[in-house]
Amino acid sequence: MAARRSLLLLSPRLRRLHLPLAALCLALAGAAPAAADEETQPQVIQPEVERRSVDLARIDSENFELGLFFGMLAIEDFGTNPVYGARLAYHVGERLFVEAALGRSKGDKTSYERLSGAAELLSDDDRELTYYNLSLGFNLLPSESFPAKDWAFNSALYIIAGVGSTRFAGGDAFTVNFGAGYRFLATDWLALHLDVRDHMFDVDLLGENKLTHNLELTTGFTVFF
Repeated sequence: MAARRSLLLLSPRLRRLHLPLAALCLALAGAAPAAADEETQPQVIQPEVERRSVDLARIDSENFELGLFFGMLAIEDFGTNPVYGARLAYHVGERLFVEAALGRSKGDKTSYERLSGAAELLSDDDRELTYYNLSLGFNLLPSESFPAKDWAFNSALYIIAGVGSTRFAGGDAFTVNFGAGYRFLATDWLALHLDVRDHMFDVDLLGENKLTHNLELTTGFTVFF
C-alpha cells in the first residue's frame, strides 16, 4: 500500500517532465523532414558578372591601294635630284601584292660637263626622266608597331622587284627595279610608306651603252579602297 501511494505521488511529477520532452521530440521530428526537403531542392545561384564593352578592330577589307610618293633619286653621273610619282597596288593575299608605279625626276649636269666646260651632253628636255614599272611585292614581316603604351598599329616590312621602262637621255630603256619598303597603317584606310629601290637601265652617252644603278629613297602615303 505504501509503494502504490508513492507511485501515485510521483505520477504528476513524471507527467510534468514528460510533456516538455514530448513536445521537443515532436518539434525535432517535424524539422527533420523540412531540412531533408531543403537539401534535396537545388539552389539557384544568380551570378553577378560585370560585362565589359569590347571595341572590335575595324580594318577595311579593301584590296586596292593608291597613293603618292616623293623623295630623292640618285641618277648615276647626273647627280641626286627630287623625284615624285604615284603608285597603285593590288593585294592578292596577306603577303603578296602587285604594284604599278609612275615616277618623274630630272638629271643635273654631269661631272664631266662641270669640270671640262665643254658643251652640254644633253638638252634640258633630254634630262627629264620618266619611268613606269610593274612590280611584285612580298610582305616579309607583317606585324604590329607600338609607338605608345596603349597604341598598336599594323605594319609590314616588304621586298619588291619588277620591270618597266625609263625615258631618259633622248631614249627609252628597259628597266629592272628591286628594293624594300616599310608600310605603317595609321588608320584602317591610310598607310604611310618608306621605300628604297634601285632602278637599273642602260644609258647611251657618247655612243657607248652603260648599265647604270639609280638609287631612289622615297616616302609617301596610300589609301585603301
